[in-house]
Amino acid sequence: MKINDVILRTVVRGVVFIILTLGVYLFFSGHNAPGGGFIGGLVLGSGIVLLYITYDLETVHKRMPFDFKKVAGFGVLLATGSAIGAIFFDAPFLSQTDVYYTFPVLGEKHLTTVTIFEAGVALTVIGTLVTIILSISEDE
Repeated sequence: MKINDVILRTVVRGVVFIILTLGVYLFFSGHNAPGGGFIGGLVLGSGIVLLYITYDLETVHKRMPFDFKKVAGFGVLLATGSAIGAIFFDAPFLSQTDVYYTFPVLGEKHLTTVTIFEAGVALTVIGTLVTIILSISEDE
């Protein structure tokens, strides 16, 4: 049975946008303030789960054709790769580096390899969270 709830779907469109924006903000503010890959990934994953709750699986899969097991796996590889990468530069495991770079329009920005590690953590959390929720929903 398919429920047609126009109010819920209309509200969720705006709420998911706000949730995803907050998740991206938490992700990028993580190396200077509370936040980072884990909490950003949880917030982003909860926005995706809200879409799955509101719409049916086929509709969300059509618009977002990701295999979240592969997303989690890629996140683990990205986080591990950034941690191991320091060894190739004769630095201890998980050592990070940073640089200030001047972009043409944005000006001087602080870039760091912590962001790559945090992106891996965020992708791992998103992939794991959505995979767990989807596997629970398939058990009927």
